Amino acid sequence: MHVVYAVEEVPIPDGVKVAIEKTGPFDYVVKVKGPLGELVKEFKNTPVIMSLSDGKVVLEVLNAKKREYALLGTYKGILKNMFLGVTKGWRYKLKVIYTHFPMLVKVQGNQLTIENFLGRKSKIVLEIPKGVKVEVKGKEDIVVEGIDRELVSQFAAAIQAATELRGEEKPSPHGREGGLGVVDGIYVVGYEHVKA
Repeated sequence: MHVVYAVEEVPIPDGVKVAIEKTGPFDYVVKVKGPLGELVKEFKNTPVIMSLSDGKVVLEVLNAKKREYALLGTYKGILKNMFLGVTKGWRYKLKVIYTHFPMLVKVQGNQLTIENFLGRKSKIVLEIPKGVKVEVKGKEDIVVEGIDRELVSQFAAAIQAATELRGEEKPSPHGREGGLGVVDGIYVVGYEHVKA
């Protein structure tokens, strides 16, 4: 596949300010500022040309092969998520599931601590990234919030991965083959915007 010229436009929502700075021949820094905060994203060594025009971010690519053409859609999605982040924010919801050993999840400073996972004495400690807010509601609900979707979703996935069992660690709960296995863990159950 070869495309001579392709362009995508991303409309900038009301109340959002965007600045695009060219830092090198193929490098850009995009700053997005809105009511909830500011996000900065670097695009390095990219074949996509970025510019501002009439309240839109214009993404262009010349002599694009399949990879370069695909980057247009990727960058468009990244910019839309940045706009939604600074106007509405992102919230990921997680559920604590246990069958026998009750897990204790708590936030201490900038760390999330998971205790008594499968009755283990060792704690699982995760560092909460800057710009991410974590709240434990009751014994079974965890809420991860922030304006940077990439950061919020990656931390929610890190929480889930910290309690994920693989291979030999995942025995059948009734001592027989083919069962569901141990379902204990913390799972992402959904996401939404902080502001409606």
